Amino acid sequence: MAKLLKKRSMSLVFSAGVSSLVLALGMTPTFGAFTASISGDVNNAGTGTIVMQETDSSGTITCLSTDGGGVWLNAASCSTMNRYGGDLGMRPGDSAVVVTYIRNIGTITASSFSLTPGVCVQSATGTLSGSATDFCSKLAVSITSGLTAIFSGTAAALGGVGTIDVLSRLGLAGVEAGQQTPLTVTTTMDPTVDNSYQGLRVSQPVTWTFSA
Repeated sequence: MAKLLKKRSMSLVFSAGVSSLVLALGMTPTFGAFTASISGDVNNAGTGTIVMQETDSSGTITCLSTDGGGVWLNAASCSTMNRYGGDLGMRPGDSAVVVTYIRNIGTITASSFSLTPGVCVQSATGTLSGSATDFCSKLAVSITSGLTAIFSGTAAALGGVGTIDVLSRLGLAGVEAGQQTPLTVTTTMDPTVDNSYQGLRVSQPVTWTFSA
């Protein structure tokens, strides 16, 4: 009899435990949700380039701002292009016309385009030369782009104007990638010069600059 009661007690305890577990599981809350998400795995940024190219009217001479050491320097000297014509046999009243094309071959717009002329320097072309010392004032220089005047005066005056804002002269907001600007440089010898100007020449550096 005692064994039967003990067996029934264990059955009741087991049944009670199972019932408690079922009740606990039945009372455990469950949750539902609506979700939406966006992930982006292509997030980057970088720099563009501005590279200046100058080409003569014949297309045979091309100079790049990267010729001086790559885009990290981006400043070069173009000694193969003479914007004053290079004629050392000019006579009083003679003119030389040189057309070049400045192009932005980079990938971004240049927000600034300027011309910075250097000082005009006079020198002798040989052992026979005149005694005049103001030859830079006897060479007229005209720089235009189409019908727009960039500069007009003497080589001596050009050397003293400082930096010229070409972009504002052209009425442009910028020089876009691929955009080309034609530039005409005309030099004219003063027709009144006399023998004291024979055998002389002028030299004057000019620098075109893009910036962004």
